[in-house]
Amino acid sequence: MINSSAARSGDAAAAAAAAAAAASDVDVATAAAQAGAEVVRTLYGQELARIDKGAGDFATAADVAAEKAVLDVLRAARPADAVLGEEGGQQGAGAADGVRQWLVDPLCGTLNYAVGTLLVAVNVALRGGAAAVADPFGGEVFRTDGERAWVRRAGADDVPLTPTAATGLVDVNLDPPFPGAPGFRAVELLAHPEFGRHFRPRVGSTTLALAWVAAGKRAAYVTDGGDLSGSVHFAAGIALCRAAGCVVTGIDGSPVGEGPGRGHGLVAAADEETHGLLMSMIRGG
Repeated sequence: MINSSAARSGDAAAAAAAAAAAASDVDVATAAAQAGAEVVRTLYGQELARIDKGAGDFATAADVAAEKAVLDVLRAARPADAVLGEEGGQQGAGAADGVRQWLVDPLCGTLNYAVGTLLVAVNVALRGGAAAVADPFGGEVFRTDGERAWVRRAGADDVPLTPTAATGLVDVNLDPPFPGAPGFRAVELLAHPEFGRHFRPRVGSTTLALAWVAAGKRAAYVTDGGDLSGSVHFAAGIALCRAAGCVVTGIDGSPVGEGPGRGHGLVAAADEETHGLLMSMIRGG
């Protein structure tokens, strides 16, 4: 005879699994990012073990635990999908095999977090589709279904993201390495005489700044790099900016992620005018 409590537990588990499977991709991304953010908040301020990655980079126990929380949500809701995680690497078949792939950065801004600075993000993106960026300490989740973009705050309805350059604030990533040098150096962009006339620099060292461009909290974001469209660090922010109507290109002005050697680095701007000004400075105008 089957124990009634065990049967009820099995029914509840089956119902939860069915609900997870029925959720939309954007809701799955949101739930996964929120799960990671909860871990990041819980472990904040504790003395955490560090995992050395070399070249001055490291992860903490919070990065690892947050990624596990994200993956638990993704596995429950989308067990057939592949995952590329910042800490765990590739799990399941890759996107090249025609399989849906989730890109996960469980704690973007690890160095900030490790020294008690609250500028961090949890990034979850379905390659070519939905994405979510959670701000663990700001209480916001920026999300997109790939076509529209919103911000969700606790106890409130989703609000559409509306980019604007009104703040005049531009986040510039100054973290090494510097693959664009000597042709492009971010520090030289900040020293350009026109930059100070139009903008004020910010250096936050987290891709939360990309979500802020989509939300109108920043006028633009600039970083060096290769093709960042498939990066666990940048994919969610790029998806948000595109869906919100921002202008997104590489620092060479080429579309991001289209064709070999194109879309080097990233310039995400609230509007065409802001993008044009930055591109003129980057090109030495």
